[in-house]
Amino acid sequence: MAQASVGGRMSDLKGLRVLVVEDSPVVAMSLCDMLEDLECVVAMTAPNMATALEAIENTEFDAAIVDLNIRGMKSYSLLRMLDQRKVPFLISSGYADWTMPEEWRDRPRLPKPFSASLLRLRLDELLHPGATDADGEPT
Repeated sequence: MAQASVGGRMSDLKGLRVLVVEDSPVVAMSLCDMLEDLECVVAMTAPNMATALEAIENTEFDAAIVDLNIRGMKSYSLLRMLDQRKVPFLISSGYADWTMPEEWRDRPRLPKPFSASLLRLRLDELLHPGATDADGEPT
């Protein structure tokens, strides 16, 4: 996989296949545009739980970005499936209350709204845990 610059250093985001689980068409479109700008490949966009479950079972991807609330349902079952398959994922939410079960509390998060630079940073942290400090600087 080729590399793209992240915060002045190299990161291997180019060609990264990402599953996007997001029920808001506007947010999904914006996220997909940002991913494409980072030279990632959007493997699939799933707007609901059923499509997301099918995508996890039948689509090839390297990482996922999963909205915490999909049409009024918590996405914990999706997170469990991804975790069992050892697929790295970001949990995304626009809610101020990030209360969730203990098993997901330490997982990487992407708060909405987010910028392309924050998305890039979170993906880099997801793929290379411990490679940056709290300010996003290389360690």
